[in-house]
Amino acid sequence: MTARALPLAVLAFRDPSRLVHFSLAEWELLLRQSAAANLQARLYALLEERGELAAIPSLALRHLRWTDTIARRHWRGVHWEVEQIRRALSGLGQPLILLKGAAYTMAGLALARGRLYSDVDILVGEDQLDQVESALMLHGWVATHLDDYDQRYYRQWMHELPPMVHIKRESAIDVHHAILPRTAPVHPDPAQLRAAAVAVPGHPGLQVLSPPDMVLHSTTHLFFDGELDHGLRDLVDIHYLLREFGHQPGFWEALAVRARTLQLERPLFYALRYCSRLLATPLPPEADALRNAGRPAPLLLAVMDRLFERALLPVHASCSDAWTGVARFCVYVRGNWLRMPPLLLVRHLFQKAFLSPKDVPEDPPGAEAEQARP
Repeated sequence: MTARALPLAVLAFRDPSRLVHFSLAEWELLLRQSAAANLQARLYALLEERGELAAIPSLALRHLRWTDTIARRHWRGVHWEVEQIRRALSGLGQPLILLKGAAYTMAGLALARGRLYSDVDILVGEDQLDQVESALMLHGWVATHLDDYDQRYYRQWMHELPPMVHIKRESAIDVHHAILPRTAPVHPDPAQLRAAAVAVPGHPGLQVLSPPDMVLHSTTHLFFDGELDHGLRDLVDIHYLLREFGHQPGFWEALAVRARTLQLERPLFYALRYCSRLLATPLPPEADALRNAGRPAPLLLAVMDRLFERALLPVHASCSDAWTGVARFCVYVRGNWLRMPPLLLVRHLFQKAFLSPKDVPEDPPGAEAEQARP
């Protein structure tokens, strides 16, 4: 895919210098594409970092400032919720390990500026799940997905408890004991992830994954998933993580070792490939070994390029062609196939299609608004 054929929302992060030259019509389209990808507030942060807010059309700037206000509210909300979770679990005697967006925010990473959140993700030992769940319930969080099948689906096969929502604030939390389901074909050792976690300066009792593990978790979350509605947002996350950590001495060598140890060379290959092809992420020569280690067979790679280079784009008519719907469906099937063996997958899809109650919401209350309440 050539740079000229890329959607404006991709070009904005691939080559930010173009933004000040966009016409008002192009800005209108860019804002629509960015909204579909959940990237509008990140776009504002990008322009602010470059000192170019005054160089864009006033109507676009007014809209982006509104999204920045929402992002700042999310930032405050995440800090508040993390502190409430830390207090709720303080009696367990273990550090609170944050994942994904909450980790980026509390660690003060650059990509956290302008990022929106629907929940807080934490990582705990599997032997602590009952204690963690009980402690959270005593502090106001309750489980969603109360259908008997959904409860068994999460607790027997998945890598997390059913999502929990606070009864007053409606803030959501996902409690993970691993980063991939028990039924996945590879099993990154969560004990190794917890052992390598690093403290968050200025926040006693909080930890985040080490830089290599944080990159690997982000790549695994994206390329083992079948629903890529916010795929570009997640790819931009990886783009910023690689740029931020890539200058640290020994980072690329450590990333190679961890990818091999945790059996995550294939998703890392895809992350590096599509960051480079779509976002022109600068990769040093040391990254070549990583790209070669997880490379699939040529025919499979050609197919995956056709799929991911469509499915990772914003879900917007201007970013679609005649094959986009097929590509998204294939990626959805692939994601489910990677998460479950065939017989279990068929049983699960049949259950969800024909037997599960249709009035049970699939997402926690308030998640559609991506809210994080202070």
